[in-house]
Amino acid sequence: QLQLVESGGGLVLPGGSLRLSCAASGFTLDYYAIGWFRQAPGKEREGVSCISTSGMTNYADSVKGRFTISRDNAKNAVYLQMNSLKPEDTAVYYCAASYGGSTWCPMHRGGYLGVWGQGTQVTVSS
Repeated sequence: QLQLVESGGGLVLPGGSLRLSCAASGFTLDYYAIGWFRQAPGKEREGVSCISTSGMTNYADSVKGRFTISRDNAKNAVYLQMNSLKPEDTAVYYCAASYGGSTWCPMHRGGYLGVWGQGTQVTVSS
């Protein structure tokens, strides 16, 4: 069974940091771009960041300079380091996998028709 599991969410003060993990089981991430998405209450799910199989990365303008995506194929996992968190970063964060070439790194939901995780809640509040 192909599965992605997110972890690392929680409650953090504004200005704080969290590191989200996306672990794969049932398949190897080596051949997949991985995207991180988030969905706040009442809002559409939006792309946050992605990383291609070659390590190319994209970021939403709202998180550039604060978030860093990375992958560790040996651990079959992708990470999202989130620094300088703001209340507007509060959302459920999801990871998704998309099979593609070395530069494939979509930031839209339509690029991820396969495996999605169940999400992890991130709350930034004082």
